[in-house]
Amino acid sequence: MYGNMKRILLAGLASVLLSVTAAQARISKIVIERRESPAYQGQSFGETGRYERLIGRAYGELDPKAPLNAIITDLQLAPRNARGMVEYSATFVLIKPLDLGKASGVLLYEVPNRGNSAVARASNNPGAIADYLKRGHVVLTSGWQGDLAPADTLQTITVPVAKNEDGTSITGPVLAQFSDMPANTSTLPILIGRTAHPQPLSLDTTKATLTRRAYDGSALFPIRATDWSFADCSKSPFPGTPDPGKVCIKGGFNPAYLYELVYTAKDPQVLGIGFAATRDLNAYFKSGDASELPRKMEFAAAWGNSQSGNFLRTLVHLGFNQDEAGRIVFEGMNPNIAVRQLAMNLRFAAPGGAAGLYEPGSDGVLWWSDYTDEVRGRPRGGLLDRCSASGTCPKVVETFGSSEFWDLRASPNLVGTRADRDIPLPPNVRRYYFPGVTHGGGPGGFSTATPRPPNRCELPANPNPSSDTLRALMVALVDWVAKGTPPPPSQYPRLDQSQLTLPTQAALGFPIISGVPLPDGNINPFYDYDFGRSFRYNDLSGAISMEPPVVKQVMISLVPKVDADGNETSGVASVLHQAPLGTYVGWNVFAEGYSKGRNCGLVGGYIPFAKTKTERAAAGDPRPSLEERYHDHAGYVAQVQTAAKRLVEQRFLLPDDADRLVREAEASDVLR
Repeated sequence: MYGNMKRILLAGLASVLLSVTAAQARISKIVIERRESPAYQGQSFGETGRYERLIGRAYGELDPKAPLNAIITDLQLAPRNARGMVEYSATFVLIKPLDLGKASGVLLYEVPNRGNSAVARASNNPGAIADYLKRGHVVLTSGWQGDLAPADTLQTITVPVAKNEDGTSITGPVLAQFSDMPANTSTLPILIGRTAHPQPLSLDTTKATLTRRAYDGSALFPIRATDWSFADCSKSPFPGTPDPGKVCIKGGFNPAYLYELVYTAKDPQVLGIGFAATRDLNAYFKSGDASELPRKMEFAAAWGNSQSGNFLRTLVHLGFNQDEAGRIVFEGMNPNIAVRQLAMNLRFAAPGGAAGLYEPGSDGVLWWSDYTDEVRGRPRGGLLDRCSASGTCPKVVETFGSSEFWDLRASPNLVGTRADRDIPLPPNVRRYYFPGVTHGGGPGGFSTATPRPPNRCELPANPNPSSDTLRALMVALVDWVAKGTPPPPSQYPRLDQSQLTLPTQAALGFPIISGVPLPDGNINPFYDYDFGRSFRYNDLSGAISMEPPVVKQVMISLVPKVDADGNETSGVASVLHQAPLGTYVGWNVFAEGYSKGRNCGLVGGYIPFAKTKTERAAAGDPRPSLEERYHDHAGYVAQVQTAAKRLVEQRFLLPDDADRLVREAEASDVLR
């Protein structure tokens, strides 16, 4: 009896020691650089009370031999410390109740977007996260994008550079593009994916290629090596001062053209470490073993918008929702306005990119359920394959809007590369579509004033919001994770309900309005690229060996159908969309420059209704006027009330937000 007990105790002690060793191999040190206690100028949040903010840096180590880390591109070629580990360090902000006994037991993690974090930014006013604090949640954010330069305003991570085994530089081709620059620009920074700028192996322009082309797809025109330089000509004439991060052209850049630079880069950062670092930091703070958060968090949920939402999709796909002890990291997540994978686990990656020409991201698995990509000749797969095998799949609330169809190629996520059938969702995924919204949603409000066009686009800015619905869905996600309460049924456009069609005026039946552009030609094409043999398509990993890639084919893309006003008819419509003041579209067109008349990129548009029947007739507008629709101000407010009540009943709007929206409508200038 005593012997058995002793063996049990020794086994338990060994397990504890192994756990401590494993923890040290992941997060080796936490440094608190600043403590704000109490935070937010002592503000109290409901029954939870006051919070404190810890701002610091986490130091971590990765074992290149660990199976869960093996998928990280170039990790085997990164420098190692005396223990054979690869080191990194990342900034973080942790926000927790002063009285941890009042914490909800839920850890919420915000994935920063290009280093920008609402959690970190809200040092004096918690803003949108105030609701999370009232509910007692612990909130965390941290750096993960290794190509960002350290800055006080950003969450960043420091990762190593990979080298060949003999210590020489690893090299490879990279592509940079320049367009829509101001006239008479002589010098431009080399930005790949908005942030990255891998160092050239040589500043010799004969070993690189700079070309230009017009938007009409006409032939490339190479620029002579003697007519451009890796240099800065802003302060000295051509050829300027040598600079590996800039390009100067003799006579200046012409904004009517797209310029493409292909050069050989050296010394790639091991950027895929960002996935493992996020895994390990969340596992550390969730565990209850952290002295900075000495209470176990029963559940963790993450949210990310756009680029950071793509980060979450790829984190799950590559197997990083399982920590090194085999435990689930995030029980739930909300990838918002994210319909691609993040092209970060690549040699010379540009994780700050979007869905521009030649940018990877839509090249592999895009769907939650398994699907065979016959059009591109790819094997059967889904985003949940690895977590299904390990039993670590999160509950997913996926949210996106109209601009994601038009600008980010959302179509294959829903209907595959053949665009001929709906891909079913697995039980742990809910999908909610926000009709008629721009990327990230508009500011909302009920105003007949016409907003200004954004970013040199032609149509006015789209005010249609998604934030109100997102707040309700985040509550639903946490309740699903922590209480087991299922969220509302998915609502998104489907082929089997005849809610998707081709992106043309004729197919959509989009209204023809005098002086207003039509949707034809405004969708971002869905290309099938050949990036070379070392590119692992389904995992979006490995290395690109062909720049620019070969375009093998253009695949079919579908978009949601619209009504006679041009407003989309499927999904979870906002109150403003249900009481419209105009047509809200997810696309827009450039008003000038190289891209004039083409897709304005991640920016939706707005076409206001005329106020009276006389005004619309004079303008040649077939859409009924505000007066014809609502009769008077009271009629408009009544429609807002009806829409708000319906959304609350469906759990797509919180009661407080519904009351606020009705008050805003009552105070508005609509038909005053």
